[in-house]
Amino acid sequence: MSNDLVATVPDLSGKLAVITGANSGLGFGLARRLSAAGADVVMAIRNRAKGEAAVEQIRDSVPDAKLTIKSLDLSSLASVAALGEQLNAEGRPIDILINNAGVMTPPERDATADGFELQFGSNHLGHFALTAHLLPLLRAAERARVVSLSSLAASQSGKVHFDDLQFEKSYAPMPAYGQSKIAVLMFARELDKRSRAGGWGIVSNAAHPGLTKTNLQVSGPSYGREKPALMERLYKASWRFTPFLWQEIDEGILPALYAAATPAAEGGEFYRPRGFMELAGGGVKVASTPARARNDDDCRRLWEISEKLTGVSYPATN
Repeated sequence: MSNDLVATVPDLSGKLAVITGANSGLGFGLARRLSAAGADVVMAIRNRAKGEAAVEQIRDSVPDAKLTIKSLDLSSLASVAALGEQLNAEGRPIDILINNAGVMTPPERDATADGFELQFGSNHLGHFALTAHLLPLLRAAERARVVSLSSLAASQSGKVHFDDLQFEKSYAPMPAYGQSKIAVLMFARELDKRSRAGGWGIVSNAAHPGLTKTNLQVSGPSYGREKPALMERLYKASWRFTPFLWQEIDEGILPALYAAATPAAEGGEFYRPRGFMELAGGGVKVASTPARARNDDDCRRLWEISEKLTGVSYPATN
């Protein structure tokens, strides 16, 4: 169809990409694909041993991949700041930042090191703070891309609960996850808007992978906490008995890959799989942004709250 988009990746030799959660799932697939195009890739991850295993695996197919492991725990603002300080000290401009790492539906409310609800704190606030710390390096590059990984949940159950952002009154796993992912989308749109207004030279957009087989469903949704075995069995059963609803990593990365590297990608957009109900399909289209994420007042309000909660400050714009 004429509105189908094709994820093409130019030669990225000499470019620097930073990818959170790059040791598995979508982050791993994106690291492999960008390194195959010649990019230097910083894999910002929590577990170094898993990172080293991922590097070995990528180099099996991309022998000359230029990969560096950096420590990052998005549930700790101190860890986020430490990575920002380290990369700024190195001083190399960042051409691509992919805010990918995520926490999905821990069965009980959990909190980050700073006391935020785990999903909101890691998926949104951690990446919000990381992007702020890396802003000087992004601005130093030529039209840097910032890609924020959202989810179908942003449309299906996404609502920012301004009266209870931390789900302290009543916690439910999926609404909390949906809040974190619509917050990610709102951040991506507001960042692009502020970049345009302030002349930052950064292109910010968002993407979601539809239904992609990753360990986020079967082993990672609690960010290292215990996950109910029942949920793991249900996901694996779905992979087996309804395979047409799911896609492999190499297909699931395409919307984010388009957003990160395809020259035609535009700022402020939301990219998704082309298939039925945005679940799968092996291609890319522009997604319909949920009305709640198009509310400029709410996007601005969330931005200001996020600055206060994280203690970071972005440059003022007109």
